[in-house]
Amino acid sequence: MNKNIKLAVAGAVLALSATAANAGIVIPAGDWTVDIGGNVNTFYTHTKYSGNLEKGNTNTLQTGLLPAALGIGAKTRQNDLDVAFQFSFFTGVNSNGADSLNGTGSEGGGKTSGGLGYNSLNIRQAYLSFGDKSWGSFKLGRDLGTFGSDAILSDMTLLGVGSNGGATGSSTLGRIGSGYLYADWLAQVAYTTPNFNGLEATVSVHETLASQDNRKLGYSGKASYSFAANDVTGKLWVEGTQRKIQANGAADFTERDADAYGLGGKLGMAGAELVGYYYNGKNMDAGAGIAPGFDSFSAITQNIDNKGGYVQATYILPTKTKVGVSWGENVIKKVTTGTDNEREAWIVGAYHPLTKHLNVVAEYNHLKVTGSTDAFDGTTGKAKTMSLGAILFF
Repeated sequence: MNKNIKLAVAGAVLALSATAANAGIVIPAGDWTVDIGGNVNTFYTHTKYSGNLEKGNTNTLQTGLLPAALGIGAKTRQNDLDVAFQFSFFTGVNSNGADSLNGTGSEGGGKTSGGLGYNSLNIRQAYLSFGDKSWGSFKLGRDLGTFGSDAILSDMTLLGVGSNGGATGSSTLGRIGSGYLYADWLAQVAYTTPNFNGLEATVSVHETLASQDNRKLGYSGKASYSFAANDVTGKLWVEGTQRKIQANGAADFTERDADAYGLGGKLGMAGAELVGYYYNGKNMDAGAGIAPGFDSFSAITQNIDNKGGYVQATYILPTKTKVGVSWGENVIKKVTTGTDNEREAWIVGAYHPLTKHLNVVAEYNHLKVTGSTDAFDGTTGKAKTMSLGAILFF
């Protein structure tokens, strides 16, 4: 993958502030520099199910891990401050998704195809930032969460489909739920330190999704070290998060602690890159790597332990095609029974740049579900998905 595509991917997922170097379409506007960017992608996926996951096969045309996106941001330098803002709009291409906005009945029932099968528009980012390289920066608004952000940014399936092919909606979720927890898009106030020769840290206060009365906020933080020497580049990071969750319908708003820590690293040299990540936590995964909301935790009357991670190896061939293989899993264990519920996935992919902005992508993934990480109802089976498509960044 060339440098421009790497920068575009980072911008599309993490939506770095308008001060970032991954400029898309740059327009000078008085005191401001406006940056417009995003992506459009579509994949054909064929999934063969076994066990009691789902019967038969599915064929879909849909967006991959990344929804199609349009981001509009701007930056300026005023009174010795770098000031910026960002809005990003995300959507899918398929109309049969569960996130469609077309109501109920024959005129639109959430799965209506054709011209009435509207998909949804999700404004995932709306934030401002200000700071200076001498003392750091603040970010206020909605953006990708601090915990888990490096794990998703390092996932090779950002350009593709990942281990949830055949899923409806505007995202297949990639390796989310089979290697790491979803960072999610949260209302937050975050502070990032200056970069001290590659060492950087971020702390954030953010909303807690599993809270009925909104009494308490959540806290996250991470520290990273990036390095480069000759042809060798790398990054190491450690992260943590803590929040409270509440069971739906509990008259006394019974609270449980939800927390996790994670650590990871990646090393690149001469076209090859290795990535490793591990996390461990409690009450952080309500199923498929998604953090609990109070509705999803209402039926769970005990604490659960979470752990998981992934390893990944990629290599850029002389043809500039990036090939990779990745393995990962998420494990949910019910503390009192000791029952494990696992989602394990192998993924093989090839990503070829036709231009500096356009990639064609082919992936195969093998997802194995044991128990049910979604509802603890004994679901067990496999999903084998082949996908082929293209993604364009601008």
